[in-house]
Amino acid sequence: MQHFPIFLNTDGLQIAVAGGGDAALAKLRLLMKSEAQIHVYAHSPCAEIMDLANGVSVSLFNRPLAKGDLTGIGLVYAADGGVDEDARVAGLARAAGIRVNIVDNLSDSDFITPAIVDRDPVTIAIGTEGAAPVLARAIKRKLEDQLPTDLGTLARIGKLARAAVDVLPMGRLRRDFWQKFYFDDGPRALSSGGQPNVNKALSNLIREFSSKTTKGHVDLAGAGPGDPDLLTMKVRRSLDVADVVIYDNRVSDRILELARREATLIAVGSDDPSINDIMVAHAKKGARVVRLYPGDASTSRNLDVEMAALENAGLGFAVLQGLPETQPILTNNGATIVPFATTARAAPANSYQQLKERA
Repeated sequence: MQHFPIFLNTDGLQIAVAGGGDAALAKLRLLMKSEAQIHVYAHSPCAEIMDLANGVSVSLFNRPLAKGDLTGIGLVYAADGGVDEDARVAGLARAAGIRVNIVDNLSDSDFITPAIVDRDPVTIAIGTEGAAPVLARAIKRKLEDQLPTDLGTLARIGKLARAAVDVLPMGRLRRDFWQKFYFDDGPRALSSGGQPNVNKALSNLIREFSSKTTKGHVDLAGAGPGDPDLLTMKVRRSLDVADVVIYDNRVSDRILELARREATLIAVGSDDPSINDIMVAHAKKGARVVRLYPGDASTSRNLDVEMAALENAGLGFAVLQGLPETQPILTNNGATIVPFATTARAAPANSYQQLKERA
């Protein structure tokens, strides 16, 4: 990762844009969505930039940017389009210790501006290290089609309510609260009665979760053959909410990358005698635990013993199967074939196939 993505606080930030043509106009339109104060320097600005400069956040100076203009500036965009002028502006910025973006010149820029999906205050930035802007725009369009336009409304209401939600303990209970608000009660309330209805739903949820206690649960999950694209959706969702991931040391690092960043990752050997104790200890503390096997969880020789340990401890669990550990074969026409393992043991009586999923 050459360009590390960050979100800058633009409240009080001053940004200089040097240029008055189409390139400067495109950056200006994007920057005006922020809270920054923007200073545009252009000898002959186009009519659209002159119109935008009538706003309170944009100041227009009908001359090239000079050294003395950089006092208090946080970022600089060299957007003139002329190689010599952009290089001059970049030189002034760097001499002043200010990071600069030279439009359409990735190699000489200190930072890049990603494609953005704007559902304020929800913002999604998409970058391709400058290698494929067309791909970034395609991803942006797909996300914009999938994300409702009123997502920002829910986020703003949730932001205002954070102090009230702080009565809930940190950790899983609070995450479950927000999960239910953003993906269940909140959208339903917004569609049926607007913001007042959402506020009411939020208050009801706080009362509901204030009396709840967290209950531990273990997912015995198959990581498949090691390719994240071959992971089942159930396993992906489980990793996304896990507090603890206990993984066989043969599980691919690419699979572990899908776990929630705050999750505790614990590596174990296939026959580690402490696995049962580790699972039970974390689940009894109320954690969501994922026990991750290579291949298909249902074919693990340890599955029945581990299920019995969880059942004896009175803990809820579920078996989330995966594709066999056998590596996929790429054919000469580009198709991928995943051969199913032929040595998998038959499931014994009273095994996972007969046990109901325990919530």
